[in-house]
Amino acid sequence: MTHTEKTFYITTPIYYPSGRLHIGNSYSTLVSDAMARYKRLMGYDVYFLTGTDEHGQKIEQKAADLGIEPQAYVDGMAADIKALWEKLKISNDGFVRTSDDYHQKAVQDIFERLLAQGDIYLGEYEGWYSVSDEEYFTETQLSEVFKDENGKVIGGIAPTGNKVELVKEESYFFKLSNYTDRLLEYYDQHPDFITPAFRKTEMVNNFIKPGLEDLAVSRTSFTWGIPVKSNPKHVVYVWIDALSNYITKLGYGNDHQDIMDKFWPADVQVIGKDISRFHMIYWPILLMALDLPLPKKIYAHGWIVMKDGKMSKSRGNVIYPETLIDRYGLDVTRFYLLREMSQGNDTVFTPEDFVNRANFELANDLGNLLNRTVAMMNKYFDGQVPQAKVSTDFDQDFEAYLADEMTAYFESMESMTFDQALDHVMHMVSRTNKYIDETTPWVLAKDPDLKDQLGAVMYHLAEALRLVANLLRPFMLESPEKIFQQLGIESETNRQLDDLAWGQFPESAQVVKKGEPIFPRLDVEAEIAYIQTAMNGGSNIVNDQAYSVDDENWQPEATQLLGEDQKEIQYDDFIAVNLKVAEVLDVAPVKGSNKLLRFRLDAGENGHRQILSGMAKYYPDYQALIGKKLVIVANLAPRKMMGFISQGMILTAESGKNVKFVFAPDDADNGSSVE
Repeated sequence: MTHTEKTFYITTPIYYPSGRLHIGNSYSTLVSDAMARYKRLMGYDVYFLTGTDEHGQKIEQKAADLGIEPQAYVDGMAADIKALWEKLKISNDGFVRTSDDYHQKAVQDIFERLLAQGDIYLGEYEGWYSVSDEEYFTETQLSEVFKDENGKVIGGIAPTGNKVELVKEESYFFKLSNYTDRLLEYYDQHPDFITPAFRKTEMVNNFIKPGLEDLAVSRTSFTWGIPVKSNPKHVVYVWIDALSNYITKLGYGNDHQDIMDKFWPADVQVIGKDISRFHMIYWPILLMALDLPLPKKIYAHGWIVMKDGKMSKSRGNVIYPETLIDRYGLDVTRFYLLREMSQGNDTVFTPEDFVNRANFELANDLGNLLNRTVAMMNKYFDGQVPQAKVSTDFDQDFEAYLADEMTAYFESMESMTFDQALDHVMHMVSRTNKYIDETTPWVLAKDPDLKDQLGAVMYHLAEALRLVANLLRPFMLESPEKIFQQLGIESETNRQLDDLAWGQFPESAQVVKKGEPIFPRLDVEAEIAYIQTAMNGGSNIVNDQAYSVDDENWQPEATQLLGEDQKEIQYDDFIAVNLKVAEVLDVAPVKGSNKLLRFRLDAGENGHRQILSGMAKYYPDYQALIGKKLVIVANLAPRKMMGFISQGMILTAESGKNVKFVFAPDDADNGSSVE
């Protein structure tokens, strides 16, 4: 089989754009990216899909609260998610949006087909519905119920912690029960279909054995969704709409299905454990009804949680990928997240763990190994990597150990136990450091008769680093190339992993004259404090300015300003003034002006607004304002100043020659009104 004949299709869940994605949300995409990169390096033709799930009542309400159309809201959120994937250097081949025309047409056709063949029927639904979860619950599934004085249930809390409301409306239903036996049979015949295996037990015991109720698949109480073609007052329920993305992006339901024919069924569909039921029960049943093959594997990972529980913006314990990347770099961030999470289980994020991983495994073990190797190569061989002409007493055991770890690495990658794969790589690093201690090259260097043995040691160090750097390529995107560059083997970036073996180090390679540390050691106390501040304040970490006024991708004109739908006022007209709290994300002087400061502000809107203020002389240490909460006039007509748009005004208090900004309380929510 040639490389081009080997195909691999991997998907992430499509993300619900109701808020900014944190490291927990992003993990699915990082896992999928690592697997996609690995498979490409193994010679596969890969299609890697991610995207956004853009319909539903929650989105409609979010947009209404912001005073904008749902499409404008999801357009902005999709752009933000794409920007995050670019920052993480995600290598997706496709990005699907459920508001895309081709997807909506295909979903309508799927619905009509299921209706025509009797899998869907029209009825009436009455039950408890969570807008936040876009999910229906029976009374027995609620974690808490509220009753009136007569004992009648009047509300409750879903297992997710979100409130539910009683919904009674006409709805189409999917006859899940028609496929129960077939689904159980498929589970039995395909033991690798669900990973980890205990998720299958959950599905069977918690949902299938008690009896699958018919699934409501349409809504009439809101309009932001895909209309049912034959009955447009209904919109297709978000899960049928969302799940279909995995095939509609490949061309299903369109005239051109070349990609579908090539890549379906999916090899791996990566999801978070919270959406297991939808992907392990509803999705395969939907595919059965469409006479389509089922995906080969559904991989459900756990959550990244904090010590005080699930990561949540409302709890103030969120950490965002951008915060870590801007401070510590892309590779350290990717390495930590993929290193910590074990398959299927939750992982607790702590600042201490993050800093220790960066210091001990990356700076001390790998970084120091590279530094020592380059330094010794320059000291003993004028920077040229020698070939191994002889063997030391330690070489055979060393080579055998690395070979075993490489075999285990590939087994772990195939099973998507990425923490174990990185375990094996770091074992190789530790064993190579031990090999230095065993062979004592500084002792060998003192005896000219042992020059060949010293050369063999140097070769083994360089070759071990070459192997390690290659094995890290699915996980780390910059550091492997830096290792290759310092070893003088830049062409190694073209190597496929299915071609990787001991003994391929090129002859006459010349290391750099002075190696630079690729993983600077972190100040433990300072960096733990930094991350704790970020966790406590969400995006309020400001020392390294995750947001910049000079960010070329920031388009303040595109920000949907709260208050734009109100009457625009002039500077002498404060009767209709709309005052809001805005947090300073960044501030800088305006070139060519000795008065103006340019602010990037978070006023709780779909994007960040920009305001110019003539306060430069009163705040010479203007960066001290970053992270502060100011009071702004939110509905002032935008105007151009010194070539920049200024979208409002920051309130000041003046007493004689003393002028100061008006600050809001630190715990005031961004965008909250000042009455």
